[in-house]
Amino acid sequence: MPEPLPAREIERVFREEHGRAVAVLIRVLGDIDLAEEAVQDAFTEAVRRWPADGLPPSPAGWIITTARRRAIDRLRRESSRHDRQNQAAALLHARGGDPEPGEEESAVTDDRLRLIFTCCHPALSTGAQVALTLRLLGGLSTPEIARAFLVAEPTMAQRLVRAKGKIRDARIPYRVPHEADLPDRLASVLAIVYLVFNEGYTASSGDHLVREDLCAEAIRLGRLLAELMPDEPEVLGLLALMLLVQSRRPARTAPDGAIVLLADQDRRRWDRELVAEGQALVRRCLRRDRPGPYQIQAAINAVHSDAPTAAATDWRQILALYDRLLSITPSPVVALHRAVAVAEVDGPHAALDVIDELDLDRYYLFHAVRADLLRRSGRDAEAAQAYREAIARTENAAERAFLERRLYTVGDVR
Repeated sequence: MPEPLPAREIERVFREEHGRAVAVLIRVLGDIDLAEEAVQDAFTEAVRRWPADGLPPSPAGWIITTARRRAIDRLRRESSRHDRQNQAAALLHARGGDPEPGEEESAVTDDRLRLIFTCCHPALSTGAQVALTLRLLGGLSTPEIARAFLVAEPTMAQRLVRAKGKIRDARIPYRVPHEADLPDRLASVLAIVYLVFNEGYTASSGDHLVREDLCAEAIRLGRLLAELMPDEPEVLGLLALMLLVQSRRPARTAPDGAIVLLADQDRRRWDRELVAEGQALVRRCLRRDRPGPYQIQAAINAVHSDAPTAAATDWRQILALYDRLLSITPSPVVALHRAVAVAEVDGPHAALDVIDELDLDRYYLFHAVRADLLRRSGRDAEAAQAYREAIARTENAAERAFLERRLYTVGDVR
């Protein structure tokens, strides 16, 4: 008799396997909405059966196979629609009928990469491309994606519906495009992979700071892209950036899950293999001499990884790199991160002058950085208010706990 399966274990499988299952089902079914519904049906069935039956040997295979069966059942039920009935029959014929109980569907290696390129078709706006891929590949909820884009939830819901409708109506093919078409989609593909990584490295909601499944998936996709497009320096730059940031993960949280800031991390715990690989990629990019945003961000993180201690960090070099990044990517988020370097070089007062000009009220990190600069400037009452603003804008329990501890240090004991 198997041990009862905790609900959190089913949730873990959902987080880790949702993107893979949806990608496979879209390939098999050719219909995004039907694939999403089928995968959701399969996970509903898992919630019903797995607590008593236990985790199957291949959870992903079980989900994919069950989802396919649910899709066939759904198509059969719509028998009044002749095309749906034919679609179900064709699906059965293509797969040789229903699989045996022990048989499981396996995922094709690049299904998720195919899904990204499908979502990055030029017919879709850049925002819709990124949002739809985060929904399908990352399994992020509409509220989570809305927070990532700093927009209202209803606005994001409408974007997702319109994007899926456009793919359906325009009959956009589910494949990696021909080599000549790759560069036109590259910027969106890289943005998506980086957003998936960021959501994994600092989850927008939940009890844990990190979602390892999304970090691993983004790095896996980055490696695939580097194989597919080895002469694109921005592809190498993004992979280097993710590896260098990921190298710090072991030191980023305390044993109790509390956040440990970069300045306080035990650098002996950094993953030196990832550091070496990331730095080697940065050197390859430098030799190409075609700088882009991901390469510059990777170089910034390479400077951090070069410093044996926080005090030894070459902040002037980092500030110079941020100046270059801001010149080619003039966004308020880049300006916010640059302000952190300004604070280290010219002091917190100079950094406050920079960020007080930024329009980032929805972004929790804006308020968190501002609170820290106010605290360092001795303006505790203002810092307390900024910490409260940051706390109100994060759904991540680890971030909230960290901010509440900082709020306590500036004298707010309510």
